[in-house]
Amino acid sequence: MDGDTLYSIGDLARRTGLTVKTIRFYSDRGIVPPAERGPTGYRRYRIDAVARLDLVRTLRDLGLDLPMIRRVLEREVALAEVAATHAAALSVQIRTLRLRRAVLLAVAKRGSTPEEMTLMHKLAKLSEDERRRLIDDFLGSTFDGLEPDPGFAGIMRSMTPELPDDPDPEQVEAWVELAELSRDPDFRALMRRTAEQYAAERAMGEPAGLRPDSVAIVRDRVGPALAAGVDPASPQADPIVSAVTARCADVVGRPDDAGFRRRLLARLETAGDPRRERYLRLLAVVNGWPAPESLTPASDWFIRALRVRLRDGDPETDTSATG
Repeated sequence: MDGDTLYSIGDLARRTGLTVKTIRFYSDRGIVPPAERGPTGYRRYRIDAVARLDLVRTLRDLGLDLPMIRRVLEREVALAEVAATHAAALSVQIRTLRLRRAVLLAVAKRGSTPEEMTLMHKLAKLSEDERRRLIDDFLGSTFDGLEPDPGFAGIMRSMTPELPDDPDPEQVEAWVELAELSRDPDFRALMRRTAEQYAAERAMGEPAGLRPDSVAIVRDRVGPALAAGVDPASPQADPIVSAVTARCADVVGRPDDAGFRRRLLARLETAGDPRRERYLRLLAVVNGWPAPESLTPASDWFIRALRVRLRDGDPETDTSATG
């Protein structure tokens, strides 16, 4: 058989596996036009119609509509350009479907109410730009207007969630809870106080980056006492409390007196709020980071120890004591 041989619709159907009805449909729309019509009006096609039909079927399977397929066949638009555009569109659709699947799995796991599912779906399907604006607004409410500090840029980066294109249900669930938390006015006020206290602490000593902050000092110094089961209200805790407060006072160049200890207590109470730690844990899930070490045990121990000593008027630091 050569290129001059003509074939009926039935012949094309047998060669391509398409139905006669489908081929007639494509023919009527000029996508696979016949080479000629016989004396009885029946359509006849050349062998190149087989390749044309195979391409049409492939493009249809890939989701292209008939007008676009016709433009490709007529060489009005390059196939490579169409393929690239369509692939990009499919990537968006695939991401959307994955998010929907993750939302449904998270809803099934949580036993969510219809209202919770609606909010979860709304927050999960935000575009990357919309998610960025939401988080930028949250971080802006936390840091905007404070005295510039080299440490803030790193802190802001470390607090930014990056939901992957193919999140698992746990990441979607964590993102939704994190987004809800970042929109909560009380949590925003808490994080603003934390940033203000951090900025004030940084402003009173050596250049940022040369010293740890008070939370890090507590974490590093209190661990052994926790492991040993020392009661924070007992005399055995005295040297630990003194070592922590002396170090915190030293790095900001302040005397370790009752006034400083009260400010330190306020700082640690704000930093130790469980909502802050929850945000960081959710952030780790969303970003695929290792779970952060919990600061709560060390922070709670030291806060209790410091409260007891401020309440009882520690003679070492009470400036009102006469000796």
